Amino acid sequence: MTNEEFFNANAKSGAVCLVGGTHFIDRTIQKAQKKITVNKAQSAFSHAFIFSEQRIDTKWWVIESDLEIHAKQVKLGVQENRVDKYFDEKQYPNIAILDFNLSLHDTRTVISEGLNLVAGRGKYSLREILGVLFSFTRTDRAADNIFSQNNSYICSALVQHCYQKANINFNAGVSLKHITPEDIFATKHAHQVIKLIREN
Repeated sequence: MTNEEFFNANAKSGAVCLVGGTHFIDRTIQKAQKKITVNKAQSAFSHAFIFSEQRIDTKWWVIESDLEIHAKQVKLGVQENRVDKYFDEKQYPNIAILDFNLSLHDTRTVISEGLNLVAGRGKYSLREILGVLFSFTRTDRAADNIFSQNNSYICSALVQHCYQKANINFNAGVSLKHITPEDIFATKHAHQVIKLIREN
């Protein structure tokens, strides 16, 4: 199954998607999460986002906080993109979709909060990533991120922030801005997961 076929078959408004990439930054994030995986192996995932909706263009759109660098253009922060950017199997060999069986009301709540952050130009903080890495050296990850900034979210913190509006915490023992893609994947909150794992 291609990534495109996987997304088309399983995408759902409000659901969470985790991907694992092959870029150097993705690999670094996956390896860093070894400290919190159950078996101490590197995580399969490096990025998290929320499915928004399938629009009039027939494409699935996602809400995410990301750093994108293109020729003469840099997109840094909370943004909307087509899921097409994750179609390349070589760049994104691992995918998991987590369905928390949200009600229609909660689905709208989660997506609306994401769109509020898009409109409010929520930022992506590289400093907060350092704070997350520092938290791995501590037994208590419930404390605030030491580099926390206002209106700033790394990818998984954005997902957790939006889901908190629907009263869902992926890991009650981890503070909002310390949440990682692996924390979301390992959540004990009731959900269904569909995976396409090619590398780990």
